[in-house]
Amino acid sequence: MTVRRTCRHSLTCPALLAIFLLSVAVQMVRTSSESDPYKILGVSRSASQAEIKKAYKNLAKEWHPDKNKDPKAEDMFIKVSKSYEILSNEERRSNFDRYGQVDENQPYGQSQQQGFRGFHNSFYFDESFFHFPRSRDFADSKYLLHHAQFNTDVLPDSHKRPYLIKVTSEWCFACIHIEPVWKETVQELEPLGVGIGIVDLGYERRLANQLGAHRAPSIIGLVNGRVTFFHQAVVREHLRQFIEDLLPQKLVEKVSDNNYVAFMDNWHAENKPSVLLFDQVPSASLLYKLTAFAFRDYVRFGYVDQGETHSTRILRQFNINTYAPTMLLFKEDTQKPVDIIQARGMKRQIMDEFVSNNKFLQVPRLVNQQLFDELCPVKQFHRRRKYCVLLITGEDPAFLSGNKAFLDFASANSKEVLRFAYVYQRHQQPLCQALLHNQAALSPQVVLLERRSQAGRVLYRSVSGGWNGSEEDKYRLHEQLELLQKDPTYLTLESTLPELNNEMAPMFIIQWMNAAYDYILQVYDDLLYSNWREMMPILSLIFSALFILFGTVIIQAFSEPGESKPRKPKPKEQPQTEEEASSRANTTSRPPKKDFVEVTELTDLTYTSNLVKLRPGHINVVLVLTNASKTALLRKFAKEVFSFSGTQNLHFSFLNADKHRHWMPSLLRSTSAVQDQGHEEDEESSDYSGHVLALNGHKKYLCLFRPVFTGDDPNDSSTETSFSSDSRRKSRSRSRSSSHSRSRSHSREDGAGGKRGSSRATTIDVHHKLDRLGLWMERLMEGTLPRIQVPAWPILDETTNNFSTES
Repeated sequence: MTVRRTCRHSLTCPALLAIFLLSVAVQMVRTSSESDPYKILGVSRSASQAEIKKAYKNLAKEWHPDKNKDPKAEDMFIKVSKSYEILSNEERRSNFDRYGQVDENQPYGQSQQQGFRGFHNSFYFDESFFHFPRSRDFADSKYLLHHAQFNTDVLPDSHKRPYLIKVTSEWCFACIHIEPVWKETVQELEPLGVGIGIVDLGYERRLANQLGAHRAPSIIGLVNGRVTFFHQAVVREHLRQFIEDLLPQKLVEKVSDNNYVAFMDNWHAENKPSVLLFDQVPSASLLYKLTAFAFRDYVRFGYVDQGETHSTRILRQFNINTYAPTMLLFKEDTQKPVDIIQARGMKRQIMDEFVSNNKFLQVPRLVNQQLFDELCPVKQFHRRRKYCVLLITGEDPAFLSGNKAFLDFASANSKEVLRFAYVYQRHQQPLCQALLHNQAALSPQVVLLERRSQAGRVLYRSVSGGWNGSEEDKYRLHEQLELLQKDPTYLTLESTLPELNNEMAPMFIIQWMNAAYDYILQVYDDLLYSNWREMMPILSLIFSALFILFGTVIIQAFSEPGESKPRKPKPKEQPQTEEEASSRANTTSRPPKKDFVEVTELTDLTYTSNLVKLRPGHINVVLVLTNASKTALLRKFAKEVFSFSGTQNLHFSFLNADKHRHWMPSLLRSTSAVQDQGHEEDEESSDYSGHVLALNGHKKYLCLFRPVFTGDDPNDSSTETSFSSDSRRKSRSRSRSSSHSRSRSHSREDGAGGKRGSSRATTIDVHHKLDRLGLWMERLMEGTLPRIQVPAWPILDETTNNFSTES
């Protein structure tokens, strides 16, 4: 049976439905207006970023819960912060203007842009609908880090304690997921001394970029200014182990019966007190390691496992109670501790106070400026005066008794206003010279001083009589200390002390190796875990360099050693003037491409192309030789002209005078200089071997090189014995002017020298004839050689005085 319910009054149902829809619409509009970031900040939709920022600052100051006690202040402050977060980001602001959407993780479909755009603009879901927390826990606000605060406070403090930093942002689902584990970890690690920080990725983008954090959530460890990312599952045990792994490895030394004597006696070398912790667990606790990290510059830390069988002797020697952890602190006396604490639940505050009250030896050695500043601080107020009793001594065995007596005196006269210390004169010479007036102390000296400024100004006075450790010395020192405490003006001398040398500074190579190790670890961590988009520029640069390097090696390995690039066809050259040809000859010089010189013989077939019809601007350098001197002269010729063989407008040839004996005399007779002289030479008796001619076929001129006598006449004994060295020096000095004068004008000496030259030429070694050809070639390339005009080139195979008619 079906029961159908109907309205008794047909007009009542539509009216009720209209009222209900109207109330829902009003509520939706009211909710939308309450959640509109523009209305919350009180700015228009066209407001600039400067206006939005100004409005946010004013409202944040007004509704901050620490300043405004209104119960609604916290909710209003959260709304103002979220509104500013939306409008300060251009992408979020654009999404809100288009779709009323503020969640970056939800995609936007086309249906939202078109059919339901108006619906999204007028409808708003409260964040509790999606089970978001209404606000960030205000307990976390004390951990929020800002860029300036991080660099001024957190970064320097990371050298004393590690920091665990969480990078988060609004609308981050994963951040909400790890929040319970994070709170538990903070509650456990913060009492131990671990620094806690939170970085909001939306508000502190600059700090996030400095840390290298570009996504949320991220967890970072900070120790000694070095940033390390956490990459494991977010579990409390993993985070605790992460902090422990950040600490240096050798903070706490494992001590047993085998090494406790060496550990205790090492106080003198390291100039630090020693702390020993006795406990039943196999390794030291995280609290003890954090304390060791904070005081590592002042105190040495050791750990004894009471459960090991190799620890019975040390437990029996110091009478350790095995039912509770025990800490012993030793100074100069390694047999008797100066302080002891024993408790089951040691707190960080108790442990810090225990170590900080005993972080200096009874009489420490001043090894650096930092220790001097802390041990003998600058005077600030009259009641806080600190007088430093300084022993200037040596490290030789002869000084041991005096040093021991000074330690005994300091132990017996320990007071709050007196600080006892000593320095080795050899290690701190500038300080000792300032206090001893540049005089070397033959015996130990005691100086009383009071620091007056950070710049090094001190008032001081030396104890008369020196220090040998005798009872008289102790009485004299005690008397002067009493006078000093009664009358501060007892210190009459004034000086400015230089900065102390750092005796404990590691060697440069060790510092470099440590820095290189840290850098390699950082690069490895970045390559293994960092965002690959951030590493792509570096990886691209590395692979490009490797590709270029190995590509070049492979190409060189597979290329032939004598392979040369193909030459491009040379364009047809236009006629050039004489000056243009000379300048081109100078500018086209380059290193030779081959390891030999190509020399062509002038024959009937090559004569026309290599001389008569030689291209404009080109010069043919021709060597005249005979069958007997061919091998030696060609070898010497190639050696002298090798450096010029890369010039494109130079060609090298040789002419056999035995085959064409009439060509050379015919050429010389045709020149104007020879015709003017009118001397007839004996063509048959003249020896032209060793002559070199630079022939320009187009301009019809030549430059002549005549062999110069550079050797000695073997038949002339006097020359050999008396004038050999002088003749060599004179011939070298005359070599340049000789070829110049002989080629420019054929004087009487030249004419007569033809006969003398023929007789002397037989005495010249063949390989000496071209000794000065290199200098002559340089002058040829410079264009400074005299040019002899030739009316016409002789025909090569003609024995009579005929000339070619080629122009």
